[in-house]
Amino acid sequence: MLNEEICKLRDKLNESIEKKQNYDVIYAISVELDELIAKFYKEKIKIL
Repeated sequence: MLNEEICKLRDKLNESIEKKQNYDVIYAISVELDELIAKFYKEKIKIL
């Protein structure tokens, strides 16, 4: 589930960069993506 969210958000980030949206929008999406990725890895470590 997290993996799907990460993929969707990554696509949204790429699209916002391609459309040359405001830097604040791109930055906010990037931070959100980073948080999801960190959460993903924390869950992976718990499994191991």
